[in-house]
Amino acid sequence: MTLGQRVREQRRERGLTLEGLAERVGSSKSYMWEIENKEVVRPSAEKLAMIATALDTTVEYLLAGDGEKEEENAEDIAFFRKYKKMSAPEKERLRRILDALDDD
Repeated sequence: MTLGQRVREQRRERGLTLEGLAERVGSSKSYMWEIENKEVVRPSAEKLAMIATALDTTVEYLLAGDGEKEEENAEDIAFFRKYKKMSAPEKERLRRILDALDDD
């Protein structure tokens, strides 16, 4: 699967249009179309990171040429990336929620 195919697949799974993804990434709809449909497009590392964040996945998953990168693992990495950006009180609240779930 190519980068463009992975981006399209992730975008569709999340119910996003090209325009919706472009807005999240801060790019144009035509640029996102090129990423999904042209074979030679090589977005910058910064743009790839923005696309991965917008799709709740990782750059590694989008770039994995062998298709062995599982989406579930990518979602875990994306979750942890969000967690690292949280404030200390938000992290503590999330830990308490997880502890409550662990008691079941």
